[in-house]
Amino acid sequence: MQRQGSVGGSAEFRIRVTGGVLLVAHLAFVAWLTLRPLDVPWVMPANLRPFAGIRGDLALGWPAAARRIGEGLALLAPLGVLLPMVSGRLVVSPLASLLRTVAAGALLSWGIELLQTGVPGQVVDVDSLFLNTVGVALAHLALVPAGRSWLRRRTATRVLRTPLPPEGPAQGRTPTIPRVGIAPWSDALPPSSP
Repeated sequence: MQRQGSVGGSAEFRIRVTGGVLLVAHLAFVAWLTLRPLDVPWVMPANLRPFAGIRGDLALGWPAAARRIGEGLALLAPLGVLLPMVSGRLVVSPLASLLRTVAAGALLSWGIELLQTGVPGQVVDVDSLFLNTVGVALAHLALVPAGRSWLRRRTATRVLRTPLPPEGPAQGRTPTIPRVGIAPWSDALPPSSP
């Protein structure tokens, strides 16, 4: 039983470390892409009406709409996989994992939108919040349950292939515990006469 925990534990540790490194790299890229000042002569006003930007993208035609909506979906989509990797748990409720991941993705997208209010050339768009969150959810649903199932099977077969350590004899030497005795009471007995 101990061997199974150590093999599974090392796999979970490697998944956490890999996920953490990739998460930091992706968040650095997202910060560079979304929070850098742009030198543009003119910017659109902020879009605070839900789905108005998506309707505007669809009015441009299907190729342009697919590109712009796809960019919104893809920006934070890797978080749908990287956030569960950072947790490193192989056995977890799929619904709980989805809800935690989508909530974290939505909060991160919201934080980006709030930070963009102070960046020159960047425009706040509430539709990007929706698209980013949907992208996180789709990536999570497409990859995480299958990936966790594959890793559980892989870890189980590795545990079965790992030889167990040799067992000692069934009845061995019993360890002795040093005992402290109680000294006799010297003042309780009357002194004996010689």
